[in-house]
Amino acid sequence: MENLGDQGDIGLIFSIMVGKVSMAINRKLYRDFKSAGLEFTPEQWTVLYCLWNKDGVTQQELCNRTFKDKPSMTRLIDNLEKQNYVVRIADVSDRRTNMIYLTHLGKESRDLANEVVLKAMSEAFESVPKEESELAKQILNIVFENLKVGLV
Repeated sequence: MENLGDQGDIGLIFSIMVGKVSMAINRKLYRDFKSAGLEFTPEQWTVLYCLWNKDGVTQQELCNRTFKDKPSMTRLIDNLEKQNYVVRIADVSDRRTNMIYLTHLGKESRDLANEVVLKAMSEAFESVPKEESELAKQILNIVFENLKVGLV
């Protein structure tokens, strides 16, 4: 705590890290996805991103990889399924478990979606010197690692 300065700084840091930046990025991505003809939200993108890296996983694995709770993940998968980006298929070894797979549309949207995200992040970091953006990344990774234990 002592390296954060006085109590006023803690509120400002929390506000910036959790609130303003996250909301601004989500709003930008939402608009940019829509402009690109992609019909999913930034939150849905996090699920798709996990599936693009490893297709055919359980809902629990998606929860663990995205740090979302089960009800939120169920809602996200339900909506992605309605939009034809993913499909649930019963696991052959345990029919009580559904495996989540990308559909053709889900697979097809990968390159454009990643292009949109990379462009948005480049714009967000446009005037930040490379060394400072690397330092910010390192700091946020440390903060995340410190908190991750209690999230899983």
